[in-house]
Amino acid sequence: MSSKGLLLNIRLDAERKAEAFRSLFPDRRIVNYGHEDVDDLAGLTYAVVWSHEHGLLARMPDLEVIFSLGAGVDHVLSDPNLPDVPLVRFVDANLTGRMVEWVTLQVLIHLRRQREYDTLQRKREWHELDAPAAHEVRVGIMGLGELGTACLEVLKPLGFQLNGWSRSRKTIAGVTCFSGDSELDSFLGSTDILVSLLPYTAETHGILNRSLFEKLAKDGALGGPVVINAGRGKSQVDTDIVSCLEDGTLTGVSLDVFENEPLAASSPLWGFENVIVTPHMAAVSEANALSNHVANQIRRYEAGEELEHVVEKTRGY
Repeated sequence: MSSKGLLLNIRLDAERKAEAFRSLFPDRRIVNYGHEDVDDLAGLTYAVVWSHEHGLLARMPDLEVIFSLGAGVDHVLSDPNLPDVPLVRFVDANLTGRMVEWVTLQVLIHLRRQREYDTLQRKREWHELDAPAAHEVRVGIMGLGELGTACLEVLKPLGFQLNGWSRSRKTIAGVTCFSGDSELDSFLGSTDILVSLLPYTAETHGILNRSLFEKLAKDGALGGPVVINAGRGKSQVDTDIVSCLEDGTLTGVSLDVFENEPLAASSPLWGFENVIVTPHMAAVSEANALSNHVANQIRRYEAGEELEHVVEKTRGY
């Protein structure tokens, strides 16, 4: 048996994901933490975690690499006792594809006024609604990493006018790219549908707020701005979204993430006809894809090759 074991700290679908790891690492000790009693964490070289209890990783004397269960890593970086070892985020074609599906679906729902047609259907009313063509609508994506870039590539052939914003300068064919605080207002003023795929950092905390929403284009073909967030819940201010929907600053919203999850049954967000709520499922980490990703990185690491998708902890992504 290899001396380099794995600790899994998985909250959802834990046993099925643990079995996927066991099938790939039959000769290693695998601890499904939280689902089996264990006191001795010695010999566990790798940790695969999502929202782990703070201090857990510091109790692993032989820890060499941490793997995030998702593309986001703020749940790991929030640990004040985080060991100084490489942190690898989850990057997978399946996860990326699922995010692209969700974002594209939401953009098209708002473009074609599908929620209004749903209401008409329930009322059994036959009534055609005016809707602009895609080429008349400006879609802006905040966060031009792997997910944001992939979404832009799928939206391109649909004909939307595409904008992108990121902290550092990016160049993407067919996309007007903005960067940094100095160009944020210009980006917002040129955007009808805002899609946030930002990571959660100190700089993005609460960035999706009333002040930002009021800078979105008001003269667009949709009659007002739409906000879509599948990035991180702590990047948005839920109460500002509610008040902006109430006073017409926003005409529609799609949210897969929230400040506090699960979203409370008492939240006003459930009640708006122009709001789509999904339970943080836009891009889930599929068991086999996750285990294969970790296995590939471990093979690279143990062969003396560089790990891929290593997080710059000071930047938060």
